[in-house]
Amino acid sequence: MPATVNDEPRNIPRHIAIIMDGNGRWARERGLPRTEGHRRGADTVRTVCDACGELGVDFLTLYAFSSENWKRPKREVQALMKLLEQFLRTRTPEMMEQNIRLQAIGRLHALPPACQQQLHRSIEQTSQNTGLTLILALSYGGREEIVDGVKSLLDSIERGHLDKGMIDTEVFSKHLYTRYYPDPDLLIRTSGEMRLSNFLLWQLSYTEFYITETLWPDFGKEDLINAIRAYGQRHRRFGAVA
Repeated sequence: MPATVNDEPRNIPRHIAIIMDGNGRWARERGLPRTEGHRRGADTVRTVCDACGELGVDFLTLYAFSSENWKRPKREVQALMKLLEQFLRTRTPEMMEQNIRLQAIGRLHALPPACQQQLHRSIEQTSQNTGLTLILALSYGGREEIVDGVKSLLDSIERGHLDKGMIDTEVFSKHLYTRYYPDPDLLIRTSGEMRLSNFLLWQLSYTEFYITETLWPDFGKEDLINAIRAYGQRHRRFGAVA
């Protein structure tokens, strides 16, 4: 359904994906530890989820922790995992109130046991909600997802469930982590960086990109609205002639 901001009509993307970048820079600019930047970034997640729910977005995928992030200093990784567990524990009752359904993609088995347990509890508790679907990309890498997809295809062929002549882009998509969700319509990356960072490499083939210099902890509802306004002005041709 069309929505308005300041009486300006716009097209609401069904699925928004966000590379949440700039937590560390935000903290450094203020003389604070990186962990404080991550904490403020978690507050922004709450703000953006609320705004997406209000605006009528169906799916929101957040790049929360990449497969490469495991290479960060051990203390920072531990702090991030503790923050994730705390976020899930405290945010789940709010998700229930706001009818948000939580999902997750990535190599989730790599997460600490306590995080896995809380994640599964939160997913189960919100599974019947029918509003915004919030998808957390955790221990996620786009190349790893494609490799896992190939392994899944080969397993289906070996089991006799699939003939290799049947494989096309649609069949392959059904073997990816994101098989239950539509491809993103809009990708937002904060902090001005101009790269995908191994995020949703298959799914972003025809996604509209929006890059903002705003650091993630400073990203608010009006920033989201500006991104959606820009998306609404694009003409998506999907490779066809205009």
